[in-house]
Amino acid sequence: MSSLRTSRTRLVAAAATAVLATLSLSACNNGTGTQDEGSGSSTSPLSAAPSPTTASNSPAPSGSLGSSSGKAPSAATGSSGAGSAGGAATTAARTPAPKAPASSGKPVTCEGSITKTVAAPLTRPVNHMLLTVTNTGSKSCYLYGYPAVRFGEAQAVPPVIEDSQPQAVVTLGPGESGYASVNLSATDGSGANGYTAKSLTVYFQGRSGNESVGTGAHPSMPAKGVYVDDSLKVTYWQQSMDDAVSW
Repeated sequence: MSSLRTSRTRLVAAAATAVLATLSLSACNNGTGTQDEGSGSSTSPLSAAPSPTTASNSPAPSGSLGSSSGKAPSAATGSSGAGSAGGAATTAARTPAPKAPASSGKPVTCEGSITKTVAAPLTRPVNHMLLTVTNTGSKSCYLYGYPAVRFGEAQAVPPVIEDSQPQAVVTLGPGESGYASVNLSATDGSGANGYTAKSLTVYFQGRSGNESVGTGAHPSMPAKGVYVDDSLKVTYWQQSMDDAVSW
């Protein structure tokens, strides 16, 4: 029995020695002094970080600010919008403002067939009317002298206020306007032979100023008409409205 027990003890010791030898050999083969339990069971910080190649080729989340793929859609959209707005702004900046039609050919004399005349009673100055003549033709025209006006059936042409004569002949390009004012009656009641006129004809002078040219204009009048007396007089044609109503 003692011999059998001794023999078993030796077998156990031999077996233990063999196991230790195996473990020691395994550790030596691993080169780390510790047992390698397999790369799939644990990950080191270095192995967790993606390689540069993987990072550049892998799409980042759309919310990532550092990702080129995340910024590309935003940049493309912004570029498209800015380009469209910028192009519109540039186009608007380069588009010239609307202008009156360009004059073509040699200037002519302004008269009824190539102009439009409007007569408007004024409250200031009182007892005055403003005549506005607009060039509706395609050529510039000269507005010579002053308007020869006829209210109702009057035969005589009212005189002109000599001091209102401008330094140069009024020239109207296509779409431009010239002005003259009419002093209808005396403000102090000193005028005589007053009457209410409901129609008006405006005649245009030629270069000589001795006769009318072309056709006359027939601007509309207020339904109640305007009161005129023998103090009726007109200004020369003026380039500006302010000059016309200053007399």
